[in-house]
Amino acid sequence: MTKSEKFQLVENYIIENQNAHYRLAYSYVKNKESALDIIQDSIMKALRSIDSLEQIGYLKTWFYRILINTSIDFIHKNKRMIVVEDEVLDFHLPSHELDVPDIDLYEAIDHLTPRQKTLIILRFFEDMKIEDIAATLGVNQNTIKTRLYAALRKLRTIMEEKVKV
Repeated sequence: MTKSEKFQLVENYIIENQNAHYRLAYSYVKNKESALDIIQDSIMKALRSIDSLEQIGYLKTWFYRILINTSIDFIHKNKRMIVVEDEVLDFHLPSHELDVPDIDLYEAIDHLTPRQKTLIILRFFEDMKIEDIAATLGVNQNTIKTRLYAALRKLRTIMEEKVKV
C-alpha cells in the first residue's frame, strides 16, 4: 500500500469517527477547546508517523493509542492550569451553602489515575472489548482485565466515600 493510500484511509477514518474521537479527548480534559487541541495534535502525530501503521486492520487501535497518549500528555503538561467551562462550574457550585451537589460518575472517574481512567473510558464509554483495549494499549489481555477490575474497585470506593459525606 502506498503512502498516499494510507493517508487517504487515515483521513477517511478520522472524518468518519470524529465524534468518537472528540468524546474520548473530552472525557480526559472536560473542555471543548482543549479536546479539539488534543484531536488536532493527534491527527498531526498520526500523519507524521503514518509509516508506523503497518497493517490497516489496526488503524483504530493505532489512532486510539495516539489519541490517548496525546490526552495524557496534555493533562501532564497542563496540570496546574485547569480550564472549566461555565456550565460545568455552575453545575458544581451550590446554589446556596446548604446544598450538596450529587456525586457524578464523571467526577469520580476524574479521581482515577490516567491509566485507570483510560481503561474505564475505553471499556464502558467507547464500548471496546478487552482484546481491543489490549491491542490499543499494547498490553496483555489478562493485564487489562486485572487493571480494569482494580480501577472498578477504586471507582466504587470513591463513589461510596462521596455518598457517605
